[in-house]
Amino acid sequence: MSTPNEHNGNVTVQSSFSPALSRRMALKAGAGVAITSLFGLTACGGNSTIAAAAGKVTKITFNGMANPASDANRAMVFTNATIDITYENGSVTKASPLSYKTIYRTGETLKDPSGNDIIAGGYFMPDGVTPLLDLSVAGQEEQFYSDAVDGTSLLKLANSTVPSIAGNPLFVVTQFEYKTSNNAGTSMYGTLPSPIAVVAVDQNKTTGDLIAKQYFNVPTADVHGLWITCAGSISPWNTHLSSEEYEPDAWAVTQTGDTVGGLFKAFSRNTFGSDTAANPYHYGHVPEVTVKPDGTASIRKHYCMGRISRELVQVMPDNRTVLMGDDYVGGGLFMFIADVANVLSSGTLYAAKLTQTSAAQSADGGAFTVQWIKLGSANSQEIERLADTIWSTPAKAAAIIDVVGTATSGYTQIALDGVTEYTKVQIGMEKAAAFLETHRYAGIKGASMEFTKLEGVTLNAKDKVAYVAMSRIEKTMQDGAGDISVKKILSGGVYAASLNASQKDTDNNTINSAWVPTTFAVPDVAAPYTGKLLGEDMAADADGNTSNVDKISCPDNVKFSEAMRTLFIGEDSGYHLNNCVWAYNVDTKVLSRVLSVPAGAECTGLQAVDNINGNCYVMSAFQHAADWTFKTPSQDALKAAVLSNYGPSAPYGAKTVAKRAAVGYISGIPVIG
Repeated sequence: MSTPNEHNGNVTVQSSFSPALSRRMALKAGAGVAITSLFGLTACGGNSTIAAAAGKVTKITFNGMANPASDANRAMVFTNATIDITYENGSVTKASPLSYKTIYRTGETLKDPSGNDIIAGGYFMPDGVTPLLDLSVAGQEEQFYSDAVDGTSLLKLANSTVPSIAGNPLFVVTQFEYKTSNNAGTSMYGTLPSPIAVVAVDQNKTTGDLIAKQYFNVPTADVHGLWITCAGSISPWNTHLSSEEYEPDAWAVTQTGDTVGGLFKAFSRNTFGSDTAANPYHYGHVPEVTVKPDGTASIRKHYCMGRISRELVQVMPDNRTVLMGDDYVGGGLFMFIADVANVLSSGTLYAAKLTQTSAAQSADGGAFTVQWIKLGSANSQEIERLADTIWSTPAKAAAIIDVVGTATSGYTQIALDGVTEYTKVQIGMEKAAAFLETHRYAGIKGASMEFTKLEGVTLNAKDKVAYVAMSRIEKTMQDGAGDISVKKILSGGVYAASLNASQKDTDNNTINSAWVPTTFAVPDVAAPYTGKLLGEDMAADADGNTSNVDKISCPDNVKFSEAMRTLFIGEDSGYHLNNCVWAYNVDTKVLSRVLSVPAGAECTGLQAVDNINGNCYVMSAFQHAADWTFKTPSQDALKAAVLSNYGPSAPYGAKTVAKRAAVGYISGIPVIG
């Protein structure tokens, strides 16, 4: 057993994760042993002399690990997975161990560009410099810092000017989704403006290790602050594309002054000092962070890509087509096609219409063909202006839509976040509805708004396949109504969508992209976990797991490595005691468990970096350690071990959660080619 020593890289850690009902789930539900964690992969493992004689690496094969069995392993980030390395002369290095190295943990003190101390994951006002303080308990006053690391991008820039870097300068952009609770135990979810930070790291030229050197908190005042930033991706033009999940319902704010659960008033108060200063139409969009050579950054927000519960966006190789995950009950699959490559500030928005080709109540997740409904075309500036203008009127959201609770002539029945309502668009407000009330408008236009928790999206460019994580398969996917009728699988699954050219929308107009999804189905899995790339619900085992531990459960993050031909899958499950990261080889169909995170934590921050200065990384992180609810055989001892590893702790209702999360990478995977 080892203990975490996660200071500025070079830490080998065990870990575990406990299957509590995950935060977002609860909120939205109504042999060669290298003790490691899957936070990134580097080309440091193996004997370089042998490797040089064998030639280039041609293939990596993951040898999966068993589910962690001891509390010591469950309480930390853990892996004893290995890889087989195949070389061009046909030789194979067997069972080369992986290991985990931390870059930083939230709550640690780092240095900003001016050399001043700064708290990693700290919360600030949108000006980027004024700290937000937790004053909830006398004598425990401190700056809020996040326990919810999420979307992460490792970037390389030319001509970096960050001082004190002896190796290669690189940059890690990380967004922090939320703060679980204050020191008094009150939930802070969604009530603070989400931070995004750029950490300048020193990449060792020999080992590839990444050491944090500088931390910059990105000011967000120019984009009205940020709301619940979830997963992220890196654009082909080397920027970090962020997200804003669970867009605040402007209709509810118009009618009652707040969103359901009372989050938006608190967010407005904490962000702007007033319960009514924030405009809900400013949130639910796509922030884009551009890193500068000195390690600072600028941010802009794209308002023309639809306002949805966006998990993340994935840009296709044409640098114009964008697929988007919609983490929602009764959500859709959306596509945006930019007018100009590398520029997301204008384009056309589409929503998917599915036709089921498999039998009703399919147990394998179903199979579908996909058509696309054009919702509208716009540029970001005009939609931001619309948002400002409409919210300044007395009618507010009612200037765009009207919503009633019973069937009414002229109104369309839709399900918004799983709740039935009847909606119409006000005359002449179609563009505003398309881009500011996207969920409702897509439903009115006939899109298949039935997915339950459609989360991460990633791309296999060689095969022209997109992979989509469906965290749960339930409710609007299995109720027999609408376009989708499949068997309920709370453990979720991963779907594959074929991408094609020469497609037309439902109005018979040509779609200007060669990367349009046309089919949608769950891929196969080979032995030892034969079946489909689905989870499997079951009665609780001795550890409380209600998903089969040898299958995925509630997939959330998905990222694809073109060089390794491998899909990495991170779990956000309340049904596994330890959430895990899996590696799925798309050629052999073999699924391998490669990492578990601390009990109660969620796997986040995945990114596959095949080669950066001759090193390979798979970035990964975790959030909300120790946050689980069901009983385990050694509940109290396990909880104490997690809190010892990732504390200090904070109360959260009747529970106690760890206040720290971590950003890092797996070490031990060589570059292919």
